[in-house]
Amino acid sequence: MAETGVKERRAAPRDGNTPSGRLATESIAELARMYLMNTYSRAPVAPVRGSGVRIWDADGREYLDFLGGIAVCALGHSHPAVVSAIQKQAATLLHCSNLYLVERQALLAKALLEGTPFGKAFFCNSGAEANEAAIKIARKYARVVRREQGRYEIITALNSFHGRTLATVTATGQPKYQKDFEPLPPGFRYVPFNDVPALEGAVGEQTAAVLLEAVQGEGGVHVADEAYLKRARELCDERGALLIIDEVQTGMGRTGRMFAFEHYGIEPDAVTLAKALGGGVPIGALLAKDEVAAAFTPGTHASTFGGNPLACAAALAVVETIRNERLAERATEMGAYFAKALMTLARRFPQVAEVRGKGLMIGLELRPSGCRSDAPARAVAAACLEAGLLINAVSDTTLRFLPPLVVSKADIDEAVGILERVMEDVLG
Repeated sequence: MAETGVKERRAAPRDGNTPSGRLATESIAELARMYLMNTYSRAPVAPVRGSGVRIWDADGREYLDFLGGIAVCALGHSHPAVVSAIQKQAATLLHCSNLYLVERQALLAKALLEGTPFGKAFFCNSGAEANEAAIKIARKYARVVRREQGRYEIITALNSFHGRTLATVTATGQPKYQKDFEPLPPGFRYVPFNDVPALEGAVGEQTAAVLLEAVQGEGGVHVADEAYLKRARELCDERGALLIIDEVQTGMGRTGRMFAFEHYGIEPDAVTLAKALGGGVPIGALLAKDEVAAAFTPGTHASTFGGNPLACAAALAVVETIRNERLAERATEMGAYFAKALMTLARRFPQVAEVRGKGLMIGLELRPSGCRSDAPARAVAAACLEAGLLINAVSDTTLRFLPPLVVSKADIDEAVGILERVMEDVLG
């Protein structure tokens, strides 16, 4: 095998502990097999510490993290601003019921909404919950504010991903996620992504909302055409529906703007956020224009833990850091540098079909023909893991890169170097 920078694996001590006193990876894996539901295909890596764009596992191996917790760790690992905010808040007040006023929650809402077309925020704990809230508010807005009882349908795109709850997995335009959970809730309709005529034919008198991603992350890092999103906005205006943009993965500076929709010159009626918002602390948000937000009144929607002081303190630190350090602009600069490096790699490897994305949300498409595997992306991702680079394959042929927004050119050069050596070995 060609040299890929794979670090030598050290055998775990017989007592199952590492020299630091932590459990070794093999011991953690055994506990997981015994006590955790088998809902994830887990790699044999147990991260225990992180700093910036690097993490270390239970056995002391170092990794360059170009997955960032799947777009969660936008500021990298253990960013001082987030660590400090969490420590201070944990020592003051961890939780307060939403039956009372929550200071950090109000401050976070103000920070997120200023300079946007949105007037109000609702906080929850995840992207799925944020999209669930968006679906509910769209239907309630149609019935209560517009007084149109027949508007209930939510239109989404094929190959989309909106969550794992029963409603959001139904909104997700990928049957593989819906299998064995039937019967699915009614009222959802799918159209091909970037297909304007299909969208025009779908939006009608029953449409409460069109829910789209500006970049389909789980679907393969496919970018929406400008004409497509602009026409979606026009159609919703013409036919009385809401336009909701799922920014769970694209939001918080990932694509080079605070929100991905800003690239398109449109104003959605609402957006959903999560992932990077808390810097690793679970939090989700629905931001909506005032008229739409008015559909939610006391008792119509809630979340016990949503907007708790700890999560909001962390998220407030994330928002302030992204703006103060101009990390969205940095995502544009580093994303262009990274994409150029990958394009150079593509010229060397004919198996590379395309490099696509926005900012630091990048996909690399591989052709199965000419590769040694029918699932070349999965083979490359697995080999990169062994070589100390964390990326993932969102399909058999698509690699996804989501490095922290604080990534440097030196980090990118190192990652591309590892990727090149791995592709040389795996793809031939």
